[in-house]
Amino acid sequence: MMTEKLKKAREYEEKYARFISDEERPAYHLTPRIGWMNDPNGFSFYNGAYHLFYQYHPYSLEWGPMHWGHVVSRDLLHWEYLPCALAPDQAYDGFGCFSGSASELPDGRQLLMYTGVREEMCEDGRKKTIQTQCMAVGDGLNYEKYEANPVLDETSLPAGGGSRLDFRDPKLWREEDGSFACIVGNRTEDGSGSLLLYRSEDGFHWNFETIVDRSYNEFGKMWECPDLFGLDGKTVILTSPQEMSQSGLEFHNGNGTMYLIGQYDREKKHFERESLGAIDYGIDFYAPQTVQAPDGRRIMIGWMQNWDACVAPSGRSRWIGQMTIPRELRIVDGKLQQMPIREIESLRGHRVYHRMSLCNENTLQGVFGRRIDLTVTLTPSEEESYERFRIRLARGSRHYTMISYNPKTSVLKIDRNNSGCCRDVVHERRCFVRQQRGRLKLRILLDQYSVEVFVNDGEQALTTAIYTPLSADGISFEVDGRVDLEVEKYELRS
Repeated sequence: MMTEKLKKAREYEEKYARFISDEERPAYHLTPRIGWMNDPNGFSFYNGAYHLFYQYHPYSLEWGPMHWGHVVSRDLLHWEYLPCALAPDQAYDGFGCFSGSASELPDGRQLLMYTGVREEMCEDGRKKTIQTQCMAVGDGLNYEKYEANPVLDETSLPAGGGSRLDFRDPKLWREEDGSFACIVGNRTEDGSGSLLLYRSEDGFHWNFETIVDRSYNEFGKMWECPDLFGLDGKTVILTSPQEMSQSGLEFHNGNGTMYLIGQYDREKKHFERESLGAIDYGIDFYAPQTVQAPDGRRIMIGWMQNWDACVAPSGRSRWIGQMTIPRELRIVDGKLQQMPIREIESLRGHRVYHRMSLCNENTLQGVFGRRIDLTVTLTPSEEESYERFRIRLARGSRHYTMISYNPKTSVLKIDRNNSGCCRDVVHERRCFVRQQRGRLKLRILLDQYSVEVFVNDGEQALTTAIYTPLSADGISFEVDGRVDLEVEKYELRS
């Protein structure tokens, strides 16, 4: 039976979302039906389609009591809005239905697992939030919460090493033998993040197995939104650490993302790290989640925002928050690499190609736009080397977003200081690029209010939201010295 809170949310989005025109939204990036969006949830393939849920507050452009928005897609590019899936309507989740995931039961029903949050009054008069893990079951459209919720609470935490105040974001999956497993973020007795693994025979009754990995205060505090999967013969863990400290250009201060690559020994219940690194080096990327596609690809999507830089595209907008382009993952030389899903090539329209020797600043005929797929390749000239290269995107008389590269230091920078945002939030990020004697390949996706950069066929990615008027669609190239430049640009259809 539908609760009043869920009914209210569904009626609200149905009534008011129709006033948001297609022109106000990106062409191929998901935005909320209306209101606020953050973490992707329940990314899954169910009944022949991709389902994606998301943290959702339909009533305003600010974070609020979390609901679950819901969309479905056949191609990961065009999304159909479905009614709100979950609302905070029970005693155990009255403060919010926080992040979680989805799987499928043997009887064909879809199984959702999420963090329910409730408030509790302390003796000193302050309030604290208590986080537990909860289940819901449905048919891909409507969901009923499990009558025995919560299924994991403070009694499920490991002895002497867990906090019920920071115990959230379960990632659920089905094992080959038909059983279920989930990994949950937690904060340990030393105040830093850890990842807890649980197993279940039926998806509803869970037992703690092990602490898979933990921060030991080296990589931030609370480890949010974990994911665990096999890829190219390895075990990969994704997580989003909070309160990170800078580590050169690999990790930046604040809310970051990190991958861990290694091997998990099921019998010994032990994960052995082999390598780790940042997932995205840009400004706006957090809480990624993956799904295995029917063809075997591991596909990741993330929230194209960051808690340190949450601003709306315009004062008149009725939505805030986007998802990244879904990305195909692979492991190369012990590192996680990512590229846009190949399906995006189906949106390609008119092609423009230039090959030239560039000096000073130049614009190229036909190279402009705010919905484009642009590949830029730099090769040092035989005549002379270059000292710095710059691309200005979404350029108008006052606005632009800049990507710059210094071949001597191998530092790549994305800079949106002039993109139109008038708030004092993060506007620059840098990363080291693997040295290739000045050669550099950038694939850049623009879609109205976002820029995603993929470096050297996916070795690194930098993502940022931008706030530039859509009339600013120019692109220019500039070099100190001389460089051989190859540019391939495709218009992208909706």
